[in-house]
Amino acid sequence: MDRQLIISVGREFGSGGHVIAEALAERFHLALYDSNLLEHIAQEKNIDHGELKKFDEKPKNKLLSRTVRGYSSSAQENLANMQFEYLRKKAADGESFVVVGRCAETKLKDFPGLISFFILGDREKKAERVMQVYGVSKEEAIHMMEREDWERKTYHNYYCKGKWGDSRNYDFSINSSRLGIEGTADILEGYVKTLANVCIHAKIKEKV
Repeated sequence: MDRQLIISVGREFGSGGHVIAEALAERFHLALYDSNLLEHIAQEKNIDHGELKKFDEKPKNKLLSRTVRGYSSSAQENLANMQFEYLRKKAADGESFVVVGRCAETKLKDFPGLISFFILGDREKKAERVMQVYGVSKEEAIHMMEREDWERKTYHNYYCKGKWGDSRNYDFSINSSRLGIEGTADILEGYVKTLANVCIHAKIKEKV
């Protein structure tokens, strides 16, 4: 694909959104940025990678942090901003990639190559997937889903004006419980290819 392509994947916990993002990265031969961003940032900033993991995509604790002269004492906020900065630099350099979460649909929205997806799912189907993947009971699975989605929502809504999961903030929202992981990846792959063809045809018309 000649033009820059950035695929942003937001997801509910248990929806298989991360696996779908991996599939899209593989199908389009793109780098995938998720928690591995921490490794890149730790290396660049000479920070312990293990320390960063504790604060990845976690909401800011407002009671234990404050901002003085533009600098925040919140580790969560500082890490989030480092990730946003890293992704924007990659995009500004013209790199194509897939990114999971990290408010990418908002933080990278001024790049014309961005396509944003949000993956949701039926509660029962998500619980079944969490039980299978993590080997937990249904009760534990539902608790994990509620906790993780609350953290993602709180994290996202702190850094973005648009609300987490609101379909108006994404190019395409889809329920992965309907078609399954592979079927959903197929639909999104087709969407990306169709949109790319539309853009190519539009450029041809401009030149004619």
